[in-house]
Amino acid sequence: MKNIIITGAGTGLGRSLAIQYGKKGDHVFLVGRRIEPLETVKEEIAICGGSATAIACDITNTKDIQNSLHSFLETDRIDLLINNAGTGCFGPLDTYSDDEIEQVLATNIKGTINMTRAILPLLVEQGEGQLMNVISTAGLRGKKNESVYVASKFAVRGFTESLIKELEGTAIQVTAVYMGGMDTPFWDETDHIKDRSRLKSPDTVAELIVDQNAGQAEIFIDR
Repeated sequence: MKNIIITGAGTGLGRSLAIQYGKKGDHVFLVGRRIEPLETVKEEIAICGGSATAIACDITNTKDIQNSLHSFLETDRIDLLINNAGTGCFGPLDTYSDDEIEQVLATNIKGTINMTRAILPLLVEQGEGQLMNVISTAGLRGKKNESVYVASKFAVRGFTESLIKELEGTAIQVTAVYMGGMDTPFWDETDHIKDRSRLKSPDTVAELIVDQNAGQAEIFIDR
């Protein structure tokens, strides 16, 4: 059994990944801003015969991460951190508010960096483990009406590639996941995607990620 931390675990891909790993017999630490959806996912995992811990945490705040994760980080081994939490704003650049831009950059970039800083020392102490950053194809190329979201994903890609170089020669694996759009609540408050029926379900993408995850540096789904 492995201990796995997944951010943004209350909905979408995070939820699906949590259930997939729970079914395999791994213990999943569910991290997200709101406890209610995390508790729901915890119950879903239990129904599948797995186990999970729900942790409400603002990953953009380092003190909140320390306070929320402190108790189990002192006692539990961590085998895999999946930085999945993300948000976006869509449309022409001049339509974005300052708050929207700040939220995207803080969650997608700062949140990923903060969680990695909190967990990486444990992996180093253990001498092994894995970091997985969910980037999406927005980290591979520019996209119309997604400038700030794409910028944040390019930043996470650069962060991930740099960690691969920093940890070269160690038993700590760093993996970047690049997938196309999914039909998740991510799109509920925007009409940026006109036909969501053409998108893969998060369950399908999660299955592909879990099946392909063998510690490699990159996983591509619908490049």
